[in-house]
Amino acid sequence: MDPTPFAAETLPIAFRDEHLVVVHKPSGLLVHRTSLDAHETRFALQLLRRQLHQRVYPVQRLDKGASGALLFALRPQIAATLGESVRRGGLKRGYLAIVRGHTPEEGAIARPLGQRRDPAEPSGTRDAAPRERDDDQIEAGTRDALTHYRRLATVELPHRVDRYPTSRYSLLELRPATGRRHQLRRHLSHASHPILGDSTYGKGRHNRLFTELFDSRRLLLACVELRFEHPVSSQPLIVTTPLAADFAAVVDRLGWTGDVPGHWLERDR
Repeated sequence: MDPTPFAAETLPIAFRDEHLVVVHKPSGLLVHRTSLDAHETRFALQLLRRQLHQRVYPVQRLDKGASGALLFALRPQIAATLGESVRRGGLKRGYLAIVRGHTPEEGAIARPLGQRRDPAEPSGTRDAAPRERDDDQIEAGTRDALTHYRRLATVELPHRVDRYPTSRYSLLELRPATGRRHQLRRHLSHASHPILGDSTYGKGRHNRLFTELFDSRRLLLACVELRFEHPVSSQPLIVTTPLAADFAAVVDRLGWTGDVPGHWLERDR
């Protein structure tokens, strides 16, 4: 019996040269092993290593529930160069997310975030996740965090979830200026616009509505674009990964396909 049953599984490659590779990570896949999700047996790091037949080195984080662009270096020296660029803010990321409520047309969320370990993902059946502590800003290891957002579309569904007879949702483009752990999910939750499908920082009743209406069982957050300087040539790179089919299907059901920039959505799905 093959001791690595997922060995034949491959990840879509958005960009590759002799120095680095960007893959399209699906929702539900961890980047690498973690004791906090000990039951998992599939990891992007191992899948890509087997796919390329060489060692790879992750450069960025991408939550298990999120999908989209994930950058790896192909040599330790390149990983170190890219890692330093990330620390200097040289990796610019663009995300799409579906959130609860109608947000302003654009804005920024500036809220320091304390360091924290990945919480174990709950079942998603509770109605509200606990808020961050009121003294979060003075936790040991707290660092400034800034997220810019732009609203692309809104919808109002004729379904009562909370106290109102209808439920409102927004499609957002997110541009984090910093890269703190769970930054987008924590910032949007703090702003009372949690990301749909987030069982840790979101609202269970809204998550269940999306499951019932759209059969959506994932975090509706995707990294659709990476911008950075090539670590060897110093040329600017822009790598895009269109929305995964399960995310794009929800966008289509909400009537938002025309609101997503063309390079972030495969129109011929």
